[in-house]
Amino acid sequence: MPDTDDPTDWLLTKTERGNPCTRLDDGHPGGQAWSEGNLVRPLVHGATYFAELHERLEATREGDLVLFTDWQGDFDERLTGEPGSEVGEVLARADERGVDVRGLVWRSHSEALGFTSEENRHLGEKLQKRGAEALLDMRVRLGGSHHQKMVVIRHRDDPTRDIAYVGGIDLCHSRRDDADHAGDPQALSMAEEYGDTPPWHDVQAAISGPAVHDVETVFRERWEDPTPLSRSPLRWLKDRLTGMDLTPDPLPEQAPPPPPVDGGTHVVQLLRTYPDLRLNRDYPFANGGERSVARGYTKAVERARHLVYVEDQYLWGHHVGDVFTQALKDHPALHVIGVVPMYPDLAGLNRVPEQLGRRRAMLEMMGVAPDRVAVYGIENRAGTPVYVHAKACVIDDTWSTIGSDNFNRRSWTHDSELSAVVIDRESSYARRLRLTLAAEHLDRSPDEMDDCVDPAGMFEAFAACAARLDEWYDGGRQGPKPPGRLRRLQPPELGPVARALALVPYLTMHDPDGRPRSLRRTDSF
Repeated sequence: MPDTDDPTDWLLTKTERGNPCTRLDDGHPGGQAWSEGNLVRPLVHGATYFAELHERLEATREGDLVLFTDWQGDFDERLTGEPGSEVGEVLARADERGVDVRGLVWRSHSEALGFTSEENRHLGEKLQKRGAEALLDMRVRLGGSHHQKMVVIRHRDDPTRDIAYVGGIDLCHSRRDDADHAGDPQALSMAEEYGDTPPWHDVQAAISGPAVHDVETVFRERWEDPTPLSRSPLRWLKDRLTGMDLTPDPLPEQAPPPPPVDGGTHVVQLLRTYPDLRLNRDYPFANGGERSVARGYTKAVERARHLVYVEDQYLWGHHVGDVFTQALKDHPALHVIGVVPMYPDLAGLNRVPEQLGRRRAMLEMMGVAPDRVAVYGIENRAGTPVYVHAKACVIDDTWSTIGSDNFNRRSWTHDSELSAVVIDRESSYARRLRLTLAAEHLDRSPDEMDDCVDPAGMFEAFAACAARLDEWYDGGRQGPKPPGRLRRLQPPELGPVARALALVPYLTMHDPDGRPRSLRRTDSF
């Protein structure tokens, strides 16, 4: 394992997690808050994940258990593109042949606000009608969401086949894209820059081994929460009139953790965010909330000496900037590369507050180390911007994470989130992940990455690739288009009036604070 033989140097201990109410770490010895003997495979692109998920779900049999959470779900999203592979059909068929299927789908805010309440409701309704227990969960902070995206499959007769998926990919439209980034034919409507079938870049982690039990525990803690699924009397009445299930049935007894994987060298720690719900209705498993995502990232970035590589939907605000600026000040060889969307996903009034958040983080980091921080967008070969929805980070080729959380205060304090951190005891998981992601953006094959093995070399390769493409555009697109998909981004230009008008909506709606008042006063997590 690079740089250390002790995961405690990089990972949070039980005490450092800061949540004595959870049972997530009860099965781990001593102060350990992680499991050993796992195998984690990054599944880059929704098409890759969906194809494997389809195969795994179709292989389940009577007595098996399938658990899933979703921020956004579409019953008719096809996992393979073929009729009959729809998310809802695959889950319903599994339940009908005796698999115990349970789901927690975020109820969502109103369609009028740009959210997906009707689609999420239809997924829950249709699955319930087919026998699966899929519940609409609105046990969130005001204005918040359940943003966790996980699937757990446990096999009654063969625990060696148990698997959990954790990451940023919802079971919904627009996610089934691949490396060519032509977009999902079942597309969501997005800002016009992304076209009719928006290209979509995302990552999910496939976890085998004892950590599957940990992911299952995260689901069970939410499922067993006795708090009503919604406190709105109007929603309760609508659910009663339409026959929606409002009460989670007891889950079967949790099976022991799957055995360690043969040759499994991956240490896996789950990081989470739960907000402080206030008003005496806190989560029983996270009283006052949990902010191990923020704590885990902060601890890892403080150890960074060479390269922090980030792919993220949002890279926002002072809190995120502060985490990086101190590390950049303390370590003059440290470089930061960010890959983010070129444009916000929607047009309209949301744009300026989101640009303000990005501007804040970029200016802070670049103000400390202008030659060691670079942020890029990506496009497909046709020149259409690719929407970066991935939430992945690699630090010094040692600590890496794939999850649902973004680099902003909302994800670190306000919404529910789940991420899987991996440290590899023997091989080079983190480096392979970094180079795999980088190869696509550079338009190279994975065996053409020798110049990027060294972190400084990758920083230079990204800069040179983006410069060539920018020069081609600036020169009127004369001659063959240079290889590569990277476009260098600068802090958004916003005048003082625009910044002033955007500040309140940015702080209250786009990047709110879900911490208890005591932590807000000390500005800590």
